[in-house]
Amino acid sequence: MSSEIKKKIEALRQQIRHHDYLYYVLSQPEISDKEYDNLMVELQNLEEKCPQYKSDFSPTLRLSGAVLEGFKTIKHKEKMLSLENSYTFEELKEWEERVLRGLGRCEKLEFVVEHKIDGLSANITYEKGKLKIAATRGDGETGEDVTANIKTIRAIPLVLRGQDLPDFIEIRGEVYMDRSDFQVLNQEREKKDEELFANPRNAASGSLKLLDTAIVAKRRLNFFAHSLGEYSRHSGIPQNAGKGLDIKTQWEYLEKLKTWGMRINPHSKLCKNLDEAINYCKIWQEKRDRLSYDIDGIVFKVNTIDHQKKLGFTLKSPRWAIAYKFPARQATTRVIKIVSQVGRTGVITPVAQLEPVSCGGVTIKHATLHNFDEIKRLNLKEGDRVLIERAGDVIPKVVKVVESLGEKLFPIPFVCPVCSGRVIKEKQEDVAYRCISSSCPAQLQRVLEHFASRDAMDIEGMGEAVVSGLVKLKLVHNIAGIYELKKENLARLELFKEKKINNLLAAIEKSKKQTLSKLIYGLGIRHVGEKAAYLLAQKFKSIDNLVKAEKADFDAIYEVGPVIAESVVDYFSQPQTKELIKKLKKAGVNFKEEIFEIGPTLFTGKTVVFTGELKNYSRSEALSLVRKFGGTPSSSVSRSTDLVVAGESPGSKYDKAKKLGIKIIDEKEFSRSLEGK
Repeated sequence: MSSEIKKKIEALRQQIRHHDYLYYVLSQPEISDKEYDNLMVELQNLEEKCPQYKSDFSPTLRLSGAVLEGFKTIKHKEKMLSLENSYTFEELKEWEERVLRGLGRCEKLEFVVEHKIDGLSANITYEKGKLKIAATRGDGETGEDVTANIKTIRAIPLVLRGQDLPDFIEIRGEVYMDRSDFQVLNQEREKKDEELFANPRNAASGSLKLLDTAIVAKRRLNFFAHSLGEYSRHSGIPQNAGKGLDIKTQWEYLEKLKTWGMRINPHSKLCKNLDEAINYCKIWQEKRDRLSYDIDGIVFKVNTIDHQKKLGFTLKSPRWAIAYKFPARQATTRVIKIVSQVGRTGVITPVAQLEPVSCGGVTIKHATLHNFDEIKRLNLKEGDRVLIERAGDVIPKVVKVVESLGEKLFPIPFVCPVCSGRVIKEKQEDVAYRCISSSCPAQLQRVLEHFASRDAMDIEGMGEAVVSGLVKLKLVHNIAGIYELKKENLARLELFKEKKINNLLAAIEKSKKQTLSKLIYGLGIRHVGEKAAYLLAQKFKSIDNLVKAEKADFDAIYEVGPVIAESVVDYFSQPQTKELIKKLKKAGVNFKEEIFEIGPTLFTGKTVVFTGELKNYSRSEALSLVRKFGGTPSSSVSRSTDLVVAGESPGSKYDKAKKLGIKIIDEKEFSRSLEGK
């Protein structure tokens, strides 16, 4: 009986995967939604009856809800670069000319053109054909682990089809939300008196980063695959394109994805020349509103992979691909009121409240005015009729005044509209006005996140979600409030039980012993990065000395110029800062820097660059050690670099160092050098 149930479970799983393939990849469903749901329910019942046959790759996994504690970061095997943008067909022709020069005027150049989906990028890793891990793009090098949420998206197979699968492959694509699903979601939120999402992209992005997978599953996210990361035919060592996977063109890769059961955009096209590709742009620029999803342009890719490899990359973008962005959509409306908003960095930004107007399929009620110089340039007043556009089809902005009906320009505020702190313009040539109060509620979350970060006070467990909860519940009003938290306070946070509470309190207590340089950096003083914080700590040796310092006291500090000096003096002159320092001192936070007397080392007077992943040191720890032992860390390799420390999977910095003949050491030699060996 048991073996029969096992066979039935496997048969149902195969049947459901088959229907997913028909629906999402071929767009040829054979059964109704009700019949599909019946199959899923039958499978779920059997798995619950015989839990020994449950699998991490069963289709029912998409239905089960789990509450996540947070998202860890993941390093992509191959960097996820952004695309260069073009806005005219002339710019596309200039790009083609650069490509042709790079290829030595090759005779034939084909292009694959695809819809530029207005969603968010994801990198999905399969091992032995099974979905292993999925991450957001993040900063291109590392992203957030959203595997549990990605598994709720039915368009993404948990197990790839076919026999010719690489042992390891990174498949890149776009997570998005159909307009109809977006409308249903906003209608539901409106009924619950919840804040509405501005557009489908924001809804998709917000949904993918939710901590409750059951809610994510209900959001009906979708996916199109479009690009290739790293892969290997043999497990363990990922390889670059051209080794192990038998594809010669981008078009072959898209076709291969379909055979594996991966969903690609059905409107993608292989074009024989640029004129054909541009014509494709013109067609979809007119037809895009007929699609079920939003696009904001067309992506052009050189088809031949050997050509792609020869063209290579800039620091930010592949030379063999470019995005053509559709012209921004415009509308006219009236400015009801102008208000000042305080950003997370304290910058005061004027925002126009508008009579609601439809622009590009979205109702616009607000538009950024960027800064107060922009108000003056536009000669904009409350009551004026204005032309607005959605820049990149997303962010609304005021382009110009079309009818002047107002009376006077909006005044520049010199008092923060949130905390009544002082607002300054740091330099005459600057355009930004900034609230410099360290206790401004509008800046509080960013300030707390920075203070608790690994490179600052390193309070493990105090990430974005926890800080958000503390601010929302008004449990912390400034940095010093972290050290006033009690068990009963933390117990009010969502998902906080005894163990988690004790771990966070222990991490807070441990942070009191951090160095003065980390404290200075953690305070978030304008223009003061890690290196400047270290130099200030070494010079002044205690926070009391730094608080009393005048601008002239900074003159002798190499690499600390007048901008940093003015910022530091101004920061510590604020009454709110002085009160903050008193509270931190009362809490027992270390205010003194340990000064090391160290003789000459391998790093003394050297410019040192790190590349790759270190096993025994975080990047911030390694940089701090180089400074401690007399060296100067740098982020890029150049002819002035003296030494490169290479960890696992070193990147382009390693190759450049070899080319320039710069000395390279591994992590073991780095450790021995620190020990004086």
